[in-house]
Amino acid sequence: MLYLDISKKTLAVYLQDNLKCSYGKTGLATLRYSEHPIAAVIDSEYAGQSLRAITGIERDVPIVSSLDEAITLGADTLLIGLATSGGVLVGNHREMVHRAIASGLSIINGLHERLAPQFRELRSSQQIFDIRVPPANCLGIGFGRAQALKNRRILTVGTDMAIGKMSACLELHGACRRRGINSQFFATGQTGIIIEGQGIPLDAVPVDFAAGAVEYGVLTLSEQTCDLLFIEGQGSMLNPSSTATLPLIRGSQPTDLILVHRAGQTHVKNNSQFPIPPLKDVADFYESVSRAAGTFPGAPVRAIALNTVDLSTEDAHAYIKQIERETSLPADDVVRFGGEKLLAAITNC
Repeated sequence: MLYLDISKKTLAVYLQDNLKCSYGKTGLATLRYSEHPIAAVIDSEYAGQSLRAITGIERDVPIVSSLDEAITLGADTLLIGLATSGGVLVGNHREMVHRAIASGLSIINGLHERLAPQFRELRSSQQIFDIRVPPANCLGIGFGRAQALKNRRILTVGTDMAIGKMSACLELHGACRRRGINSQFFATGQTGIIIEGQGIPLDAVPVDFAAGAVEYGVLTLSEQTCDLLFIEGQGSMLNPSSTATLPLIRGSQPTDLILVHRAGQTHVKNNSQFPIPPLKDVADFYESVSRAAGTFPGAPVRAIALNTVDLSTEDAHAYIKQIERETSLPADDVVRFGGEKLLAAITNC
């Protein structure tokens, strides 16, 4: 497992030009779910405006236009809140990192591009946390050992990438805590690791060891005697550029699946030749894959987590009811309306 100790850091979340964009998902999810102190958000386009009003995130963090302002507010660490195309720094983003290093700040970096080798001369107070580095202790092949565990292992699967699989897990995990249910969240991506402080950066693990890395993480967290283990899904079996779903199924041997879908999305993102089938068909497909990947008698889809961010409240409720009629499965937007309904679908079966 990769362990990230930033408990004593105060963050400036760098989201320049991406505060209202899906490429800002690392920073936005950290703002929504992390308990770490956050001094400021850096995005000059929205400086001085309300984070709550712009994003709907229930957190009072000032938006500033410059690094100096964030430092004045107490930031000692720059979180690169961007998930850029290709996972590398470009243009003004790279300049910001150089300024932060020169100003004595530490860096939390969830991109594929590793920064620590580029900045070897740091002050004693500075650290560079490159998240996408595979932990040596998890690099082994999988053996399907999670199948013998007694807990429930709930994996989120999706109709596409970057639609809310991590958020669904975190909301359900939060609902468990409110109800006194012993649960754990297994982070498998850079954002989840930043929020949770531990996990496996799955897309940095060589493919031969990916199922084994997932298995290692599931077994490690299950040693903490959790009743429900929520496993952060990655990618999608429907997206031709995705590779992570099969290792997650093989390594975690899930007992239950939650299907995640963005309301109104009809095709895989940036691939109009790949339509998204009806959600009932997608659910059946994932159940079949779970059987083929070694989970017998297979993992049923218990519910559908919908991302209705682009809909009004009234339209969101109507869409949720429509999906329930079409699939005969419980559905809800757990970010907007809470995770209790979908948690009941898991715990009552």
